Amino acid sequence: MKLGAARRDDDFEINVIPLIDVMLTLLMFFVLTATFDQTARLRVSLPQASESADAEPEAGLTIQVDSDGRYYIDNNEVLNPNVDTLKDALVQIAGDDRTRPVMIRADAQTAHQAVVTVMDALGQVGFTRLSIATTPSKDAPKK
Repeated sequence: MKLGAARRDDDFEINVIPLIDVMLTLLMFFVLTATFDQTARLRVSLPQASESADAEPEAGLTIQVDSDGRYYIDNNEVLNPNVDTLKDALVQIAGDDRTRPVMIRADAQTAHQAVVTVMDALGQVGFTRLSIATTPSKDAPKK
């Protein structure tokens, strides 16, 4: 009588399902804990300037103007491109705080009138802290 007659020739298997579970868990961990910079969905090619500001801008309102003259306030598109609609959208998004700094990010190829329209709407609503985003030119002196 053989007691240990069971087959010892079991095939060696690697079960990959737990490995996949661990990898997906790690992937979700890294994606959810990564720090994200504020990136706009709208790609804007900024004009160049010879000087760049050293101070970090504080959190404020961002208005983007694409090359076709469409307006985006904090990544929300303003559907009608006239001054009154832009003022209404600014009041709705900004509320009563008129001391917030406003950053205008206009594409380098956009019409000058679109930028002036944004500045006019901001002035009519009561914003006084305004800056225009640029990129440093290649000829700018290094500090």
